Amino acid sequence: MKIDILTIFPEMFDGFLTTSIIKRAINQEKVQIKIHDIRKYSKDPHRKVDDYGYGGGKGMVLMPQPIFDAVDDLKDESSKVILMTPQGRPYKQSSAYTLAKEKHIIIICGHYEGFDERIRTLADMEISIGDYVLTGGELPSMVITDSIVRLLDGVIEEDSHKNDSFNNGLLDYPVYTKPVEFRGMKVPEVLLSGHHANIKKYRQQMSLEKTQDRRPDLLERDE
Repeated sequence: MKIDILTIFPEMFDGFLTTSIIKRAINQEKVQIKIHDIRKYSKDPHRKVDDYGYGGGKGMVLMPQPIFDAVDDLKDESSKVILMTPQGRPYKQSSAYTLAKEKHIIIICGHYEGFDERIRTLADMEISIGDYVLTGGELPSMVITDSIVRLLDGVIEEDSHKNDSFNNGLLDYPVYTKPVEFRGMKVPEVLLSGHHANIKKYRQQMSLEKTQDRRPDLLERDE
């Protein structure tokens, strides 16, 4: 898979690309991730990429020309273009599985007060990671990229993400490690029993109870 990210702050991705699973996936050639500075596509002599919006109002708006030219330069027949915006569709685990099947993804990071409305015509998808506003699309683009890369074949063991929260419509069950007792809190006996059927039943029950307690809306969707 190839992922191209368009941003006006490429330095924000330095740590993201050089640590943990993302770094390993890149080194193992499971994914190719490139960060592109939108300013390099600006035709303005000062590399300007934003201006005041027509009709007044505070804040700067990203101009269409640099972003259109960047997408034109990177896009091919296999590309899926994603625009990060609070107005997009809420991102879900099912979305990550769908995007993990793509060959090439281009992610556009908005910034400032927003982007020229005409930029929307470039996007195959508009995605939001939550009902709140950030200073730009850089952090959301990292969230999307991380969620996709971990699902690619060979990046992590399949069993590690099969039981993730949301995969079956429920939150993940609680997990424990050593020591058996810590500050008066003990690991449930069933997990120490070695009885796989009982452990599976316990985990299913705990997953359901956790969902009922913390995210009852997930259960309501299935009704």
